[in-house]
Amino acid sequence: MIEIQDLVNAKLYESEEAAWQDALHHLLRSRPELRVRLAIYRYQTDAISLAKAADLAGVSWAQMREILLEQGITPALGPETMAEAQDDVDTLRQHLAHKAP
Repeated sequence: MIEIQDLVNAKLYESEEAAWQDALHHLLRSRPELRVRLAIYRYQTDAISLAKAADLAGVSWAQMREILLEQGITPALGPETMAEAQDDVDTLRQHLAHKAP
């Protein structure tokens, strides 16, 4: 069995944290359904915005809204503060920048 420390000792990663982060990144990339479930969980428990949940799930804002509605979750109608609104704008810009050719 491979231990996470083996990857660090082999100098494949600088730290256990880096190895775990990479492993999680690849897991979520290969299993989109987990990304969606994680986004739903974070939306409900961490009070992240719909835009952030969509970005985490790897779907559009409209798709995330539909996913939430299908799960019986009523999406919040919008940010409650200017800081939340700016955060949503920043997240959407980052998401669109990653989609640009």
